[in-house]
Amino acid sequence: MSGHVLPLVGSAEPWSGGVASPWATCILAPNPSPWTLDGTNTWLLAAPGSSVAAVVDPGPDDEGHFGAISRAAQERGLRISTVLLTHGHVDHAEGARSLAESLRVGVRALDPEHRLGGEGLTDGDVVRLGDWHIDVVGTPGHSYDSVSFHVPGDGSLLTGDTVLGRGTSLVAWPDGTLGDYLASLHRLRDLAAEAAVSRLLPGHGPVLADPANVLDAYLEHRRARLAEVEAVVASGVTDAAEIVSVVYADVPREVWPAAELTVRAQLAYLDAR
Repeated sequence: MSGHVLPLVGSAEPWSGGVASPWATCILAPNPSPWTLDGTNTWLLAAPGSSVAAVVDPGPDDEGHFGAISRAAQERGLRISTVLLTHGHVDHAEGARSLAESLRVGVRALDPEHRLGGEGLTDGDVVRLGDWHIDVVGTPGHSYDSVSFHVPGDGSLLTGDTVLGRGTSLVAWPDGTLGDYLASLHRLRDLAAEAAVSRLLPGHGPVLADPANVLDAYLEHRRARLAEVEAVVASGVTDAAEIVSVVYADVPREVWPAAELTVRAQLAYLDAR
């Protein structure tokens, strides 16, 4: 599951993927929906001059999409040596095993259920690909198994569904929790400042410049929404679906199920305070 709840940051223009930096190319998956925006962003990563690449979030199990990934690698003279997952939701992970088996490589993920081969991922890991590397940053909250990938040589941070290129991500309660999500946003905000991150490469939607301001906006939005939910609860409304109809009244109804999951996460967070 993935999703956006309302406009927040990012361009309203359609996103079609393409070259984001000398290191990163987005191959947009053919699975657009209200939940996935223009589709899942599959990222092909390789340092300039390197012949070794990683694929992040292969998306759906779709032969046409796999062909587009292979062509993008061939055009750059790259050999894909690993498949990485930001998390295991179907729109990111469904095709991972099929693609990896066709390439004779492994799939690395935090959740063992989504791995292929012996290597997983955990916070603080370094994925080495020849003479360049990717740093793994644990960012639970959207889901329990969410991680982000920092590419220090490029100044890029791949955020999966923790930060989207357009709109705001749901907290997929009960798998995801708001406390973890807020902590992850703060962690990414600190990393953006300390490591001079210049762009966010999200799991859906366009590339985001000015990461610090984007993350500040995400945090402020969460604080504001939580205050709205708290006020509605104080008025006597405690049913999550009813809260959605008040707090998210201006949001298209097709994403109300996503909003309800986030409201349930907010209610659990308020109960635990």
